[in-house]
Amino acid sequence: MGDDLAASGWVVLDGLATQDEVEAARAALRPLLDEAPWGANSFVGRRTKRVFGLPAKTRALDGMLTHPAVLDLVDGTVGPHLLSTTVAVEIHPGETAQTPHTDGSAWPVPTSAGEIVVNAIWALDDFTAANGATLIGGDAVLMPAGSVLVYLGSLEHGGGANTTDAPRLALVTGYTAAWLRQQESFTLTCPPDVAATIPPDLAGLLGYRLYPPFVGHVDGRDPSELLRAANRSSR
Repeated sequence: MGDDLAASGWVVLDGLATQDEVEAARAALRPLLDEAPWGANSFVGRRTKRVFGLPAKTRALDGMLTHPAVLDLVDGTVGPHLLSTTVAVEIHPGETAQTPHTDGSAWPVPTSAGEIVVNAIWALDDFTAANGATLIGGDAVLMPAGSVLVYLGSLEHGGGANTTDAPRLALVTGYTAAWLRQQESFTLTCPPDVAATIPPDLAGLLGYRLYPPFVGHVDGRDPSELLRAANRSSR
């Protein structure tokens, strides 16, 4: 799969999430999406809803955020990495196609640095050509709910138009090389008292671990040590 990702810039992993996991994710996101505003421009979508900061809001997505099949591809591409962003994206009927873009262009890093971003789009509804499936090279990436599209940050893509009568829901997770600043400030949305209550592997992805040898330390210590101490003291 890693060779496929490097060669084409994207790969679909079928059936990584079970039907029960998809339904649990949808149920957890529903009240958050109901309260979310519509997008304000053509890029984020005027008929699209987005919810960020998901690790602080639900545990139903933890398995997707830390799925080893996805993280293996990320690690093989950018090396040590952090979770950069998590966003539920619900494209509603009447939405037009998103402007094609690359996700890695958010960081002013020369192309000689190689790939610095790998993103994953989890289908929480079936992705069809009519309901807003992600477009790559103008073609819709079709996949059933529970599948995930993993793609390089240098790959041009965009959300498709939704010409159906039902919304299309996805979970977008972005990962960056660990020496980059993340898109979302997870150490604020998930401060230490919150991070101490979530799975350690996810806390590490949020930034509570070192980038070797010592980037990200707290008073010379690995931040994961502080979380473990906080967890012990709360028992």
